[in-house]
Amino acid sequence: MAARLPRIHATLNIEGEEITILREGLRVAFFMPGFHGEVVGAVAEALARYRRALEPESLGWYLDHDGNWWALADEAPGFLQQKLMDPRGASVEARGRPDSVTGVRFGYVGHATVPALFAQDLAKPMCAVEFWLPTGLLETQGAEAVRALIIELGRGLPFSSGHAGLAFETWGWSDHTSSILRHRSARHPGFDLPGPGLGALALSLGTKLRPPAWLNFLGPPVLNELGGAEGLRSRLHSPSTQVEALSPDRALVSLGPVPEAGDLEAGDTLPAYRELARVLEPWLYVHKGSWGGLTEAEVRQWERRFR
Repeated sequence: MAARLPRIHATLNIEGEEITILREGLRVAFFMPGFHGEVVGAVAEALARYRRALEPESLGWYLDHDGNWWALADEAPGFLQQKLMDPRGASVEARGRPDSVTGVRFGYVGHATVPALFAQDLAKPMCAVEFWLPTGLLETQGAEAVRALIIELGRGLPFSSGHAGLAFETWGWSDHTSSILRHRSARHPGFDLPGPGLGALALSLGTKLRPPAWLNFLGPPVLNELGGAEGLRSRLHSPSTQVEALSPDRALVSLGPVPEAGDLEAGDTLPAYRELARVLEPWLYVHKGSWGGLTEAEVRQWERRFR
């Protein structure tokens, strides 16, 4: 079954060159309780799998601590892995290009200790990792192959939650992108919005869950409270939903064979996504404050789009 996705693409002409500032993509994110040293080995293995899967369309640039982009081709082999493995903790971001969104992107945030600013508010330390995939892979490789890759990326990670699905990839909310993001997210609920940043989300999310996506990874403590994979399966009745046990304490909920954007203007409300949202309601994350270009009230409305 082929995925039928809306094409979302916005560019700017900068000195005669068309730069892509917004496009549709597949965002894969995992949130892991624990300190950097406890999870980074598994993250490094997942990064190696990701880079092999994307060749030759690979990561080309990385961001330094001063906010400058540098070509990975100018660094020694294994540079990105070494940067990731820093025992003091790591904040790593790499992309296909430094000036244009391409659908290829990696991010990781892991703390060796709890940041002092948040020490009183955090029940436990959290690390987070994300991988972006171009939606073109769904056409060239097929949704089943893409699904298999995403499962492999998460299989060795000690996650409490994770999700993979359609998302807007952009450099951020701006005058050029905000109107598109507002309109498209209101019409297509299957798309995730660019948020406050991976690190900020990891600090506030804890073991709560983001709203449903195409693929939903559940681990402790939420999966335990749901009665494991079998308990969760008994609550979901949509014919397109599949619950798969990945291990005794981790499971994957797939909402259909392909990622769906939905289209409220055409009456496509994504009922399987809504059913899962109702089941997970007590554990869903509620963001405090603004989110990108949305006010807190707009964030609340967007977070509840499946309920």
